[in-house]
Amino acid sequence: MVQIAIQILINLFVAFIWMFFQDDWSSLSFVSGYFVGLVVTFSIRRFFKRPYYVFMIIALGKLFIIFIKETISSSILVLKQVLRPKINVTPGIFKLETSLEGDLEVTLLAMLITLTPGSVVMEITPDSKVFYIHAMDIPESRDAVFKSQKVFEKAIKDVTRK
Repeated sequence: MVQIAIQILINLFVAFIWMFFQDDWSSLSFVSGYFVGLVVTFSIRRFFKRPYYVFMIIALGKLFIIFIKETISSSILVLKQVLRPKINVTPGIFKLETSLEGDLEVTLLAMLITLTPGSVVMEITPDSKVFYIHAMDIPESRDAVFKSQKVFEKAIKDVTRK
């Protein structure tokens, strides 16, 4: 994370230097300097151990879009259950195994699963490889969570492992 912060600071420094050389302290001058800073930090990215920070921002944006999409689809699933004339749900607990490593990745997956309607992460094993999830309707919610898990895991790995 320090490497990414350094890249951002270098980019901001170049933007302010650009404003100083232009002798124009406006937002337009700063924005143009920021784009010059993007080019400068992109050209020196090989000196950093972490990937170029713009790629991480793009991956975070993709993760956010995936989260919104999965939230909408699971909300529709919950709405279908709730709007039935007779509520026929079979709540239950199921086990979900993950390939993620590290506290950040596991916590992020647990929060994303919990924030999607119809499922709640109840417990994570000490080795952080198995989640126990309570679902509103086992057959439908479990399948939706397994589908979401694959998408979330790929997006999380794109953000944290480059």
